[in-house]
Amino acid sequence: MARYCRVMEQDHSYHYNVIRRAIDVIDAAPAPLSLEALAQAMQMSPAHFQRLFSSWVGISPKRYQQYLALGHAKQLLAARFTTLETAQEVGLTGTGRLHDLFVTWEAMAPGDYARGGAGLVIRHGWCDSPFGPMLAMATERGLCGLGFAAETGAAATLADLVARWPDATHLADDDAVAPLAQAIFAGQAKARLHLIGAPFQIKVWEALLRIPTGHVTTYSEIAGAVGNPRAVRAVGTAVGRNPISWLIPCHRALRKSGELGGYHWGLPVKRAMLAWEAAKTEEPRRAAR
Repeated sequence: MARYCRVMEQDHSYHYNVIRRAIDVIDAAPAPLSLEALAQAMQMSPAHFQRLFSSWVGISPKRYQQYLALGHAKQLLAARFTTLETAQEVGLTGTGRLHDLFVTWEAMAPGDYARGGAGLVIRHGWCDSPFGPMLAMATERGLCGLGFAAETGAAATLADLVARWPDATHLADDDAVAPLAQAIFAGQAKARLHLIGAPFQIKVWEALLRIPTGHVTTYSEIAGAVGNPRAVRAVGTAVGRNPISWLIPCHRALRKSGELGGYHWGLPVKRAMLAWEAAKTEEPRRAAR
């Protein structure tokens, strides 16, 4: 168990940097690149590069390029946009289905949030994820923080999440966090979340929880769903302050134009998440045809 959640070793960082360079090459290319061309750019054999890329990103280089093609976000909005009101009507609420697992959550009282987490004990540990090194943080009630260090670096990611609740007691404890972290990508496990935020932020995060896997929404749609359609800027700020990235899927929020917008842990991570979800959603459909 302790091996699952651990500080990333040098070879782990090296492999991520290889994949990061490959993604940069893909992004800069005017047209899709062949496996051979990508492998040559990384100074690897095609077979080795394919295995490494697929293990990190979750899909092949070819599929990744397809899902990151220009206009993909606009296609998502056009073909797979689901309004939050409709999702709520069919039962896709914060206690519903998310990422092929069931999520239960509870929110901290506003007064507790205002005290900066005073009295809370928050344990944290580093974990592997399809999107690079992931920091998981948890109280006794469940996960309260997930951050990704691929773009920001481990020290900055830890400092960022610790600063959300500066008066809490923060302890490094891989063994305590590992079971919760394993549930994130383990299929049918149950993930427990402890939302720590201001009341408006929690309303926005609830709205994000209603977006089904493989779908996207817009900041203006979220503003309407929380009852304040003019608060698009405030919604954007609340989305950016989401402390439980991925499980509370702020990466599914796009600009009305279809542009990806920003992402707190780095835009390449957001793009990888959307591509990973799109591939995971589409592959079963393709196989059933």
